[in-house]
Amino acid sequence: MSQETPIRVDHIGIAVEDIGDAEPFLFALGCRKLIEESVEGRFRWAQYDFGREASRLELIAPEASDTFLTSYLDNHGPGLHHVTLEVAAVDAVKAVLERNGYSVIEYREYQDWTEAFVPPSNPTGALFQLFEYHDSYDADRPPAGKLYVDGSRLDG
Repeated sequence: MSQETPIRVDHIGIAVEDIGDAEPFLFALGCRKLIEESVEGRFRWAQYDFGREASRLELIAPEASDTFLTSYLDNHGPGLHHVTLEVAAVDAVKAVLERNGYSVIEYREYQDWTEAFVPPSNPTGALFQLFEYHDSYDADRPPAGKLYVDGSRLDG
């Protein structure tokens, strides 16, 4: 399949019961914490990098007792949850995947980003998040050099 829209791995998401309990391991690996935020009181996420080329890991932990994340942890325990691919244009990537017979679900547009998911029913067995940053994303977040792979968002 030819892909005209730029795509790269943005981060790997790891489901944990508690960020504070898990992050010392990442610190021991030499990670530095970039950001931590709550999403509507449902779950928290924190991102870490290794200080080079913005390779990032993300820890996600539930804050409420009835979210997708609590179900995931109950069924699978802590571990790899998703691979986030930064894409220059979610709509274009979604169209290519669907033309090739792959399901794309939970398409959502937010003020600062657009996302969609490729469920683990795809041949890799992994959940993929397709993530398109909007210009407003980097407001009130770490500097672009830390926030984006190679210091800038992908352009389509």
